[in-house]
Amino acid sequence: TLSVFTVTSKSMTVQWSVHSGASSYKITATPKNSPARPVFAQFSGNTVMGSVNSLSPSTVYTMQLEAMDPDVPSIDQAYSKNSDSITVEFAEVSGATSYILRAESTTGDFFFETPTAKSPGTVVGLQPYTDYILSVMSVNSGGRSQPSYPIKARTVIAPKLNTSSPSNDSILVTWPPVEHAIRYTLIMIQEGSSTRLILNTTDTTVTFDKLEPGVSYCIKGMAWDAEGRTGDDLTVCQITIAVYWMTVQGANSYLVLASNGQNCNTSDSYCFISPQECGQNHSITVTAYNDAGPSSPSQSVGYITPCPPENIWVEEPIAGNCSVVWEKVPLVEYYVAFIKRDDGTEKSCNTTKTTCQFFCMCGYTYLTSVFPYNQAGTSLFADVRNYTTPCCPQDVSVKLVSTETLEVMWSPVKGAELYETTAAQTNNVLHCNDTSPVCALSDLTCNSLYSVTVTPCSELRGCNYTCTPYKQETPCAPEILNMTQTTNSTYKVLISTPNSPNTNYTISATGRYDKYTCQSRNNFCELTQLSCGTIYEVTAVASTAVGKSLPGYSKTLE
Repeated sequence: TLSVFTVTSKSMTVQWSVHSGASSYKITATPKNSPARPVFAQFSGNTVMGSVNSLSPSTVYTMQLEAMDPDVPSIDQAYSKNSDSITVEFAEVSGATSYILRAESTTGDFFFETPTAKSPGTVVGLQPYTDYILSVMSVNSGGRSQPSYPIKARTVIAPKLNTSSPSNDSILVTWPPVEHAIRYTLIMIQEGSSTRLILNTTDTTVTFDKLEPGVSYCIKGMAWDAEGRTGDDLTVCQITIAVYWMTVQGANSYLVLASNGQNCNTSDSYCFISPQECGQNHSITVTAYNDAGPSSPSQSVGYITPCPPENIWVEEPIAGNCSVVWEKVPLVEYYVAFIKRDDGTEKSCNTTKTTCQFFCMCGYTYLTSVFPYNQAGTSLFADVRNYTTPCCPQDVSVKLVSTETLEVMWSPVKGAELYETTAAQTNNVLHCNDTSPVCALSDLTCNSLYSVTVTPCSELRGCNYTCTPYKQETPCAPEILNMTQTTNSTYKVLISTPNSPNTNYTISATGRYDKYTCQSRNNFCELTQLSCGTIYEVTAVASTAVGKSLPGYSKTLE
């Protein structure tokens, strides 16, 4: 339903009820019995009141309301590079300011939407090797379009690696078979070296031999599916424990025995065993042998393989300046932290502290893990933590659409799944909580300075509360108090000044064939050169940085 709210000689404000499914509205004012052209204005789907300006005085208009949709884009291709995400490339449409990606599982138990500024865009939070139906919608100031023709895509697979060191110069890598995988690729990197050893296999176990004893090696593994796509890469590190002793006269060989049952035999003055459970107290003894038999065991020496930190998190006190932080682990000499961005960029740092700084860009997901080291080696695994900072909108615009309503619009930002819009002068009441980059702040008080903040949020990171608020004022409409003739063609118009002192006021006198205006920052203004015998419709409008107020009630001047 459509109804008239206020009318002046040059404008008409109407209000309407919400139409389900409408993404925008178009109001058309068509003059009756007049050759003048129709005038229209377009509003977002969240708006229920708007004005049509530049109308002709003393003219009857027919007002028409239409529900509108922006153009529908089309998807070019969709592909997956990580087991929890799918990237969509689509043809952008003219007039669109941003887009929304939608992902649905083929079984109907998953539905998710995420905004993107342009093509390509990525949907995250998906399951490995799962089929999804994807579509894209365009967004502009009028709202969102209907979904595009859907396309089906499947996420890639993800392996899980286990390592051990059966001898002092070898590492055994095993993993459970990955469903739908046809082959695997392993990449081994020696600590402190840039050399990489790459191995392709169809087995689920691989032994790397002829390695340097007592050296840490990190192994990255990935699986390939039948479509020739690689899945997630998983990195594990392995080291052997070196045991040294002083040789004794008459000994032919030595037996090293650990309290967990591991042992090694050698005729040298050292041998290697592989660390097992972390955080457990173990001890080692050495027994010498010759033809006469064994000696008494040496005095035992204890060791503890460090456990990975249980709690890892990322702090960002200043935008772009991130630190991965973890709790201190006992009996650790130093830590190695790995930070991997979702586009493949990697960084690592070696530190004796419990924090590691790195540069982080908003909109990207960072995977962080920490490996502790001591003389016994490192932990065999480390927990991975995800971190994403949604970007703050930079092009927030605020427009006055009625005497008590501000329309806030912005372009979608990377990493944000929804937006919270608040106004400080309304006690931070949450006005909008939606995926759409538009919000209507209603029931406001005119001549008040509002601090509007758009806060982007994501499931992984939460909300980014570092975004800068935008201060905007809602001007009140002035009232014409009195009009006094000072000369034959000049009238002094006295108005109310309900706004701040720096507000501009424009007084307009509109006749049938002519129009005169005057401007002032005071409570009066003089209209000059008026034609005698002419009837004028006089209105007053307030102007501030945010825009113009609606016209006050008009008065007739003859």
